[in-house]
Amino acid sequence: MWQLREGAHAVLTDEGGAILDEHSGRWTCLTPTASAAVMLLLASTTEEEAADRFAERYRIPGEQAAADVHTVADTLAKNKLANSGEAPSRRRWWRCHS
Repeated sequence: MWQLREGAHAVLTDEGGAILDEHSGRWTCLTPTASAAVMLLLASTTEEEAADRFAERYRIPGEQAAADVHTVADTLAKNKLANSGEAPSRRRWWRCHS
């Protein structure tokens, strides 16, 4: 499952969007289509499902939609704003003793 990393906060609209990396304080600005791809990635269970919905929304060939969605997902992952697969384990701040 694709998701934003912990500490990454998105503001997404149909007119574009941005993602704040709270660790660096930097904003990553998104075009309207990149913002749509992120919204669909967050709402879908797989990247392929997001690409299918992207193709339908923009009435473009499936191969092009898959490439576009993958480019957005890969770019955000390379910039350490998102990840795919299993959610990273969270650090425990408490410990139970039995």
